[in-house]
Amino acid sequence: MTEAPTTTSASPTARQVWTRSRGLLLALTLLLVAGVVIAAVRSGDQHGRLDPRSSDPSGSRAVAELLKDRGVDIRVVTTSTDAARAAGSDTTLLIASPDLLTEKQQTALYEATQNSGGRTILISPGPVSVDRLAPGVMASGPGFESALQPDCSLPEADRAGDADTGGIRYVVTAEEATGCYPEDGEPTLVHLPGQDGETVVLGGPGLLYNDLLDDRGNASLALQLLGSRPHLVWYLPSLGDTAATDGGDRSFTDLIPSGWLWGTLQLTLAAALAALWRARRLGPLVPEQLPVAIRASEAAEGRARLYRKANARDRAATALRTAALNRLAPLVGVPPSRAHSPEEMLPALSTQLPDGARDLQSLLFGPPPGDDTALIALADQLDALEREVRTS
Repeated sequence: MTEAPTTTSASPTARQVWTRSRGLLLALTLLLVAGVVIAAVRSGDQHGRLDPRSSDPSGSRAVAELLKDRGVDIRVVTTSTDAARAAGSDTTLLIASPDLLTEKQQTALYEATQNSGGRTILISPGPVSVDRLAPGVMASGPGFESALQPDCSLPEADRAGDADTGGIRYVVTAEEATGCYPEDGEPTLVHLPGQDGETVVLGGPGLLYNDLLDDRGNASLALQLLGSRPHLVWYLPSLGDTAATDGGDRSFTDLIPSGWLWGTLQLTLAAALAALWRARRLGPLVPEQLPVAIRASEAAEGRARLYRKANARDRAATALRTAALNRLAPLVGVPPSRAHSPEEMLPALSTQLPDGARDLQSLLFGPPPGDDTALIALADQLDALEREVRTS
Protein backbone atom coordinates (compact mmCIF):
# COMPACT_ATOMS: atom_id res chain seq x y z
CA MET A 1 0.00 0.00 0.00
CA THR A 2 1.51 3.29 -1.09
CA GLU A 3 0.93 6.60 0.62
CA ALA A 4 -0.52 9.53 -1.32
CA PRO A 5 2.07 12.26 -1.91
CA THR A 6 1.69 15.18 0.47
CA THR A 7 1.57 18.76 -0.81
CA THR A 8 3.89 21.25 0.85
CA SER A 9 4.65 24.92 0.30
CA ALA A 10 7.47 23.91 -2.04
CA SER A 11 5.12 22.08 -4.39
CA PRO A 12 2.19 24.36 -5.41
CA THR A 13 -1.10 22.80 -6.33
CA ALA A 14 -2.60 22.91 -9.80
CA ARG A 15 -5.07 25.56 -8.62
CA GLN A 16 -2.24 27.77 -7.38
CA VAL A 17 -0.34 27.38 -10.66
CA TRP A 18 -3.47 28.31 -12.62
CA THR A 19 -4.15 31.33 -10.39
CA ARG A 20 -0.61 32.61 -10.84
CA SER A 21 -0.40 32.08 -14.60
CA ARG A 22 -3.91 32.82 -15.83
CA GLY A 23 -3.26 36.56 -16.16
CA LEU A 24 -0.20 36.02 -18.35
CA LEU A 25 -1.96 33.34 -20.41
CA LEU A 26 -4.94 35.65 -20.97
CA ALA A 27 -2.63 38.46 -22.10
CA LEU A 28 -0.80 36.15 -24.52
CA THR A 29 -4.11 34.87 -25.90
CA LEU A 30 -5.42 38.39 -26.47
CA LEU A 31 -2.14 39.37 -28.13
CA LEU A 32 -2.29 36.35 -30.45
CA VAL A 33 -5.92 36.98 -31.39
CA ALA A 34 -5.22 40.68 -31.99
CA GLY A 35 -2.27 39.79 -34.22
CA VAL A 36 -4.35 37.37 -36.29
CA VAL A 37 -7.18 39.90 -36.65
CA ILE A 38 -4.82 42.73 -37.64
CA ALA A 39 -3.03 40.48 -40.14
CA ALA A 40 -6.35 39.42 -41.66
CA VAL A 41 -7.61 42.99 -41.88
CA ARG A 42 -4.39 44.33 -43.36
CA SER A 43 -4.11 41.48 -45.83
CA GLY A 44 -7.61 42.25 -47.04
CA ASP A 45 -6.87 45.94 -47.36
CA GLN A 46 -3.65 45.36 -49.30
CA HIS A 47 -5.10 42.91 -51.80
CA GLY A 48 -4.65 44.34 -55.29
CA ARG A 49 -3.20 47.61 -54.01
CA LEU A 50 -2.28 49.89 -56.93
CA ASP A 51 -2.87 47.03 -59.35
CA PRO A 52 -4.37 48.32 -62.64
CA ARG A 53 -6.19 44.99 -63.01
CA SER A 54 -7.86 45.15 -59.57
CA SER A 55 -11.35 46.47 -58.86
CA ASP A 56 -10.76 46.62 -55.10
CA PRO A 57 -11.10 50.03 -53.43
CA SER A 58 -7.31 50.26 -53.24
CA GLY A 59 -6.85 48.97 -56.80
CA SER A 60 -6.27 51.16 -59.87
CA ARG A 61 -8.42 49.59 -62.56
CA ALA A 62 -10.58 52.72 -62.95
CA VAL A 63 -7.70 54.98 -63.95
CA ALA A 64 -6.31 52.22 -66.21
CA GLU A 65 -9.62 51.95 -68.10
CA LEU A 66 -9.77 55.73 -68.55
CA LEU A 67 -6.22 55.74 -69.93
CA LYS A 68 -7.06 52.91 -72.34
CA ASP A 69 -10.05 54.91 -73.61
CA ARG A 70 -7.61 57.70 -74.44
CA GLY A 71 -5.38 55.38 -76.46
CA VAL A 72 -2.68 54.74 -73.87
CA ASP A 73 -1.22 51.24 -74.05
CA ILE A 74 -0.80 49.78 -70.55
CA ARG A 75 1.51 46.90 -69.73
CA VAL A 76 2.02 45.41 -66.27
CA VAL A 77 5.47 44.08 -65.37
CA THR A 78 6.61 42.42 -62.16
CA THR A 79 10.40 42.37 -62.52
CA SER A 80 12.88 45.22 -62.45
CA THR A 81 14.60 43.81 -65.54
CA ASP A 82 11.44 44.11 -67.65
CA ALA A 83 10.80 47.58 -66.24
CA ALA A 84 14.31 48.75 -67.15
CA ARG A 85 14.03 47.31 -70.68
CA ALA A 86 10.70 49.07 -71.25
CA ALA A 87 12.08 52.54 -70.52
CA GLY A 88 11.97 54.79 -73.58
CA SER A 89 11.10 58.26 -74.83
CA ASP A 90 7.50 57.24 -75.61
CA THR A 91 6.96 55.41 -72.30
CA THR A 92 5.85 56.37 -68.82
CA LEU A 93 7.24 54.02 -66.18
CA LEU A 94 5.24 53.87 -62.94
CA ILE A 95 6.99 52.23 -59.97
CA ALA A 96 4.27 51.35 -57.48
CA SER A 97 6.43 50.47 -54.42
CA PRO A 98 9.99 51.79 -54.73
CA ASP A 99 10.81 50.94 -51.10
CA LEU A 100 10.42 47.21 -51.81
CA LEU A 101 13.30 47.24 -54.28
CA THR A 102 16.85 46.32 -53.40
CA GLU A 103 19.73 48.72 -53.84
CA LYS A 104 20.81 46.91 -56.99
CA GLN A 105 17.32 47.12 -58.49
CA GLN A 106 17.00 50.82 -57.69
CA THR A 107 20.40 51.58 -59.22
CA ALA A 108 19.61 49.61 -62.38
CA LEU A 109 16.27 51.38 -62.84
CA TYR A 110 17.81 54.82 -62.38
CA GLU A 111 20.55 54.07 -64.92
CA ALA A 112 17.93 52.83 -67.39
CA THR A 113 15.56 55.80 -67.04
CA GLN A 114 17.80 58.83 -66.55
CA ASN A 115 18.71 59.01 -70.25
CA SER A 116 15.63 57.33 -71.71
CA GLY A 117 13.76 60.53 -72.52
CA GLY A 118 10.58 59.18 -70.92
CA ARG A 119 8.80 59.87 -67.66
CA THR A 120 9.28 57.95 -64.40
CA ILE A 121 6.65 58.17 -61.66
CA LEU A 122 7.59 57.09 -58.14
CA ILE A 123 4.73 56.33 -55.74
CA SER A 124 5.52 57.17 -52.07
CA PRO A 125 9.29 56.58 -52.15
CA GLY A 126 10.94 56.61 -48.74
CA PRO A 127 14.26 58.20 -47.68
CA VAL A 128 16.53 55.54 -49.20
CA SER A 129 14.68 54.87 -52.45
CA VAL A 130 14.01 58.53 -53.30
CA ASP A 131 17.68 59.34 -52.79
CA ARG A 132 18.70 56.71 -55.38
CA LEU A 133 15.84 57.11 -57.87
CA ALA A 134 15.39 60.89 -57.68
CA PRO A 135 18.62 62.66 -56.69
CA GLY A 136 17.93 66.16 -55.47
CA VAL A 137 14.86 65.12 -53.47
CA MET A 138 14.88 64.00 -49.84
CA ALA A 139 12.04 62.51 -47.81
CA SER A 140 11.15 64.72 -44.85
CA GLY A 141 8.45 62.81 -43.02
CA PRO A 142 4.84 61.61 -43.16
CA GLY A 143 2.04 64.08 -43.79
CA PHE A 144 -1.29 64.25 -42.00
CA GLU A 145 -3.48 65.79 -44.73
CA SER A 146 -4.67 63.90 -47.80
CA ALA A 147 -6.41 66.56 -49.91
CA LEU A 148 -4.11 69.46 -50.71
CA GLN A 149 -4.03 72.49 -53.00
CA PRO A 150 -1.46 72.62 -55.83
CA ASP A 151 0.13 76.01 -55.04
CA CYS A 152 2.68 75.67 -57.85
CA SER A 153 3.24 76.49 -61.52
CA LEU A 154 3.19 72.90 -62.83
CA PRO A 155 0.57 72.86 -65.66
CA GLU A 156 -0.81 69.43 -64.72
CA ALA A 157 -1.35 70.46 -61.10
CA ASP A 158 -2.74 73.86 -62.04
CA ARG A 159 -5.40 72.28 -64.31
CA ALA A 160 -6.31 69.54 -61.80
CA GLY A 161 -6.66 71.70 -58.70
CA ASP A 162 -7.11 70.06 -55.31
CA ALA A 163 -6.04 66.40 -55.19
CA ASP A 164 -5.23 63.58 -52.75
CA THR A 165 -1.47 63.66 -52.97
CA GLY A 166 -0.73 63.70 -49.25
CA GLY A 167 1.41 60.94 -47.81
CA ILE A 168 5.12 61.71 -47.56
CA ARG A 169 6.54 65.24 -47.55
CA TYR A 170 9.79 66.01 -49.36
CA VAL A 171 12.62 68.52 -49.28
CA VAL A 172 13.75 69.64 -52.75
CA THR A 173 17.41 70.58 -53.29
CA ALA A 174 17.50 70.41 -57.10
CA GLU A 175 17.23 73.93 -58.58
CA GLU A 176 15.17 72.92 -61.64
CA ALA A 177 12.62 70.91 -59.62
CA THR A 178 9.04 72.06 -59.04
CA GLY A 179 7.29 71.26 -55.78
CA CYS A 180 3.49 71.09 -55.61
CA TYR A 181 0.74 70.33 -53.11
CA PRO A 182 2.70 71.48 -50.06
CA GLU A 183 1.92 70.59 -46.47
CA ASP A 184 3.64 72.66 -43.78
CA GLY A 185 5.75 74.24 -46.53
CA GLU A 186 7.04 70.92 -47.92
CA PRO A 187 5.69 69.53 -51.21
CA THR A 188 4.06 66.13 -51.60
CA LEU A 189 4.49 66.11 -55.40
CA VAL A 190 7.83 66.93 -57.01
CA HIS A 191 8.54 67.27 -60.74
CA LEU A 192 12.16 66.86 -61.86
CA PRO A 193 12.49 67.93 -65.53
CA GLY A 194 15.39 66.95 -67.75
CA GLN A 195 16.49 66.89 -71.37
CA ASP A 196 16.90 63.12 -71.34
CA GLY A 197 13.93 62.23 -69.13
CA GLU A 198 11.76 63.49 -66.31
CA THR A 199 10.80 62.12 -62.91
CA VAL A 200 7.65 62.71 -60.85
CA VAL A 201 7.72 61.92 -57.13
CA LEU A 202 4.24 61.41 -55.69
CA GLY A 203 3.96 61.39 -51.90
CA GLY A 204 0.72 59.44 -51.66
CA PRO A 205 -1.10 56.90 -53.87
CA GLY A 206 -4.60 58.06 -52.95
CA LEU A 207 -5.45 59.72 -56.27
CA LEU A 208 -4.85 56.39 -58.10
CA TYR A 209 -7.26 54.37 -55.95
CA ASN A 210 -10.58 53.26 -57.43
CA ASP A 211 -12.63 54.70 -54.56
CA LEU A 212 -10.90 58.11 -54.63
CA LEU A 213 -10.48 58.67 -58.36
CA ASP A 214 -13.72 60.67 -58.71
CA ASP A 215 -12.91 62.93 -55.72
CA ARG A 216 -11.66 66.48 -56.26
CA GLY A 217 -9.15 66.69 -59.13
CA ASN A 218 -7.70 63.19 -58.68
CA ALA A 219 -8.81 61.86 -62.07
CA SER A 220 -7.51 64.91 -63.93
CA LEU A 221 -4.12 64.83 -62.24
CA ALA A 222 -3.76 61.05 -62.64
CA LEU A 223 -4.64 61.09 -66.34
CA GLN A 224 -2.22 63.93 -67.04
CA LEU A 225 0.66 62.37 -65.12
CA LEU A 226 0.19 58.84 -66.48
CA GLY A 227 -1.06 59.70 -69.98
CA SER A 228 1.65 62.01 -71.26
CA ARG A 229 3.17 59.17 -73.39
CA PRO A 230 1.45 56.61 -75.59
CA HIS A 231 2.82 53.71 -73.54
CA LEU A 232 2.50 53.14 -69.79
CA VAL A 233 4.52 50.44 -68.05
CA TRP A 234 3.09 49.68 -64.62
CA TYR A 235 5.75 48.08 -62.46
CA LEU A 236 4.47 46.06 -59.47
CA PRO A 237 7.45 44.60 -57.53
CA SER A 238 7.02 40.91 -56.71
CA LEU A 239 8.75 38.21 -54.71
CA GLY A 240 9.33 36.22 -57.89
CA ASP A 241 11.79 38.79 -59.23
CA THR A 242 15.16 37.03 -59.44
CA ALA A 243 16.96 40.38 -59.42
CA ALA A 244 15.70 40.97 -55.88
CA THR A 245 17.63 37.95 -54.55
CA ASP A 246 20.98 39.45 -55.52
CA GLY A 247 21.06 42.48 -53.31
CA GLY A 248 24.71 42.29 -52.27
CA ASP A 249 26.10 41.43 -48.84
CA ARG A 250 23.40 42.19 -46.30
CA SER A 251 23.02 41.12 -42.72
CA PHE A 252 20.09 39.20 -41.30
CA THR A 253 18.61 42.35 -39.76
CA ASP A 254 18.67 44.08 -43.16
CA LEU A 255 16.35 41.40 -44.50
CA ILE A 256 13.79 41.90 -41.71
CA PRO A 257 11.13 44.54 -42.42
CA SER A 258 11.24 47.50 -40.07
CA GLY A 259 7.75 46.72 -38.79
CA TRP A 260 8.89 43.33 -37.49
CA LEU A 261 11.85 44.92 -35.71
CA TRP A 262 9.59 47.39 -33.93
CA GLY A 263 7.14 44.57 -33.13
CA THR A 264 9.93 42.47 -31.61
CA LEU A 265 11.08 45.42 -29.52
CA GLN A 266 7.54 45.98 -28.23
CA LEU A 267 7.11 42.29 -27.39
CA THR A 268 10.46 42.29 -25.54
CA LEU A 269 9.41 45.32 -23.51
CA ALA A 270 6.03 43.72 -22.76
CA ALA A 271 7.73 40.49 -21.65
CA ALA A 272 10.08 42.44 -19.35
CA LEU A 273 7.16 44.32 -17.79
CA ALA A 274 5.26 41.05 -17.33
CA ALA A 275 8.31 39.48 -15.67
CA LEU A 276 8.60 42.43 -13.27
CA TRP A 277 4.87 42.24 -12.57
CA ARG A 278 4.92 38.50 -11.81
CA ALA A 279 8.31 38.44 -10.08
CA ARG A 280 8.54 37.33 -6.45
CA ARG A 281 8.11 40.36 -4.23
CA LEU A 282 10.54 40.85 -1.33
CA GLY A 283 8.92 41.62 2.02
CA PRO A 284 8.88 40.68 5.70
CA LEU A 285 9.12 37.04 6.67
CA VAL A 286 5.77 35.32 7.09
CA PRO A 287 5.50 32.47 9.59
CA GLU A 288 4.39 29.25 7.99
CA GLN A 289 3.02 26.17 9.67
CA LEU A 290 5.43 23.26 9.35
CA PRO A 291 4.07 20.02 7.88
CA VAL A 292 5.50 18.01 10.85
CA ALA A 293 6.15 19.13 14.45
CA ILE A 294 9.46 17.81 15.91
CA ARG A 295 10.27 17.92 19.63
CA ALA A 296 13.38 19.84 20.64
CA SER A 297 14.91 16.77 22.27
CA GLU A 298 14.57 14.80 19.04
CA ALA A 299 16.17 17.60 17.03
CA ALA A 300 19.07 17.79 19.51
CA GLU A 301 19.50 14.02 19.42
CA GLY A 302 19.43 13.98 15.63
CA ARG A 303 22.09 16.69 15.43
CA ALA A 304 24.24 14.84 17.95
CA ARG A 305 24.06 11.68 15.86
CA LEU A 306 25.14 13.64 12.82
CA TYR A 307 28.11 15.06 14.73
CA ARG A 308 29.06 11.56 15.94
CA LYS A 309 28.76 10.07 12.46
CA ALA A 310 31.04 12.77 11.03
CA ASN A 311 33.45 12.63 14.03
CA ALA A 312 32.85 16.38 14.39
CA ARG A 313 33.94 16.64 18.03
CA ASP A 314 35.21 20.16 17.41
CA ARG A 315 31.77 21.36 16.29
CA ALA A 316 30.04 19.53 19.12
CA ALA A 317 32.41 21.08 21.67
CA THR A 318 31.88 24.53 20.16
CA ALA A 319 28.11 24.09 20.38
CA LEU A 320 28.36 23.02 24.03
CA ARG A 321 30.65 25.89 25.04
CA THR A 322 28.57 28.47 23.10
CA ALA A 323 25.33 27.39 24.81
CA ALA A 324 27.04 27.40 28.22
CA LEU A 325 28.48 30.89 27.72
CA ASN A 326 25.12 32.24 26.59
CA ARG A 327 23.50 30.92 29.79
CA LEU A 328 26.35 32.01 32.11
CA ALA A 329 26.67 35.58 30.83
CA PRO A 330 23.47 36.99 32.41
CA LEU A 331 24.27 35.14 35.67
CA VAL A 332 27.59 36.99 36.12
CA GLY A 333 26.42 40.36 34.75
CA VAL A 334 28.08 40.25 31.33
CA PRO A 335 26.17 41.60 28.31
CA PRO A 336 25.10 38.88 25.83
CA SER A 337 27.16 40.54 23.10
CA ARG A 338 30.32 40.00 25.21
CA ALA A 339 29.57 36.45 26.31
CA HIS A 340 32.22 34.94 24.02
CA SER A 341 34.99 37.32 25.03
CA PRO A 342 37.53 35.71 27.42
CA GLU A 343 38.56 39.16 28.73
CA GLU A 344 35.00 39.76 29.97
CA MET A 345 33.81 36.30 30.98
CA LEU A 346 36.84 34.86 32.85
CA PRO A 347 37.19 37.67 35.44
CA ALA A 348 33.44 37.78 36.00
CA LEU A 349 33.25 34.01 36.56
CA SER A 350 36.30 34.01 38.88
CA THR A 351 34.59 36.44 41.24
CA GLN A 352 31.52 34.20 41.44
CA LEU A 353 33.36 30.96 42.19
CA PRO A 354 34.87 30.11 45.57
CA ASP A 355 37.69 28.21 43.90
CA GLY A 356 39.26 30.88 41.72
CA ALA A 357 42.17 28.68 40.73
CA ARG A 358 40.04 26.55 38.39
CA ASP A 359 41.27 26.50 34.77
CA LEU A 360 38.28 28.29 33.20
CA GLN A 361 40.32 29.31 30.17
CA SER A 362 40.85 25.70 29.09
CA LEU A 363 37.30 24.72 29.97
CA LEU A 364 35.46 27.50 28.11
CA PHE A 365 37.90 28.56 25.39
CA GLY A 366 40.33 25.67 25.11
CA PRO A 367 41.05 23.29 22.21
CA PRO A 368 38.50 20.68 21.12
CA PRO A 369 38.59 17.30 22.90
CA GLY A 370 40.61 14.51 21.34
CA ASP A 371 38.12 11.66 21.79
CA ASP A 372 34.54 10.92 22.76
CA THR A 373 35.47 10.37 26.42
CA ALA A 374 36.99 13.83 26.64
CA LEU A 375 33.91 15.31 24.92
CA ILE A 376 31.61 13.70 27.50
CA ALA A 377 33.88 14.97 30.27
CA LEU A 378 33.68 18.47 28.81
CA ALA A 379 29.88 18.37 28.80
CA ASP A 380 29.85 17.21 32.46
CA GLN A 381 32.28 19.94 33.52
CA LEU A 382 30.20 22.62 31.80
CA ASP A 383 27.06 21.42 33.55
CA ALA A 384 28.87 21.41 36.88
CA LEU A 385 30.19 24.94 36.29
CA GLU A 386 26.74 26.24 35.45
CA ARG A 387 25.21 24.64 38.60
CA GLU A 388 27.99 26.08 40.76
CA VAL A 389 27.45 29.58 39.41
CA ARG A 390 23.72 29.40 39.89
CA THR A 391 24.08 28.30 43.56
CA SER A 392 26.85 30.76 44.43
